Amino acid sequence: MTEYYKRGQYFPGLKVNGMDILAVYQASKFAKDWAISGNGPLLLEYETYRYGGHSMSDPGTTYRTREEVQNMRSRNDPIAGLKGHLLDFDIATEEEIKSFDKAARKYVDEQVKLAEAAPEPEKKMDILFEDVYVPGSEIPILRGRIRDDSWDFAKKGFAYR
Repeated sequence: MTEYYKRGQYFPGLKVNGMDILAVYQASKFAKDWAISGNGPLLLEYETYRYGGHSMSDPGTTYRTREEVQNMRSRNDPIAGLKGHLLDFDIATEEEIKSFDKAARKYVDEQVKLAEAAPEPEKKMDILFEDVYVPGSEIPILRGRIRDDSWDFAKKGFAYR
């Protein structure tokens, strides 16, 4: 089934325009309210569009044109869409939006400088899988990328078999 929001099959799902900030907010709010009201799970499928490829080895230019990407960016960009909503609903002026943007860029630049100045974290293999599993629910051995390379949760280390 390619309609992912229906893949729960026995519980409801919603398909959401992931490029529309207000739609994402409302769907997330609805899902939270749904779940905490005791209605059970709700599957959310957020449809989005990548402007770039998947990785450095995939520039995203072999299966789509620059025109397609530019068209999607000009019509569906989440930031431009939010800006349009703010202006259309008279929530903010063009000048206020520019000041928000300037403040956000300044904040990001400051955080980048702090991160670059911070010491590198210690490279320890036993923290590689922290916060991946709920404590006690770990699988006994996680197979690595090659047959003889695996992670033994009981021993908190790599096991070679």
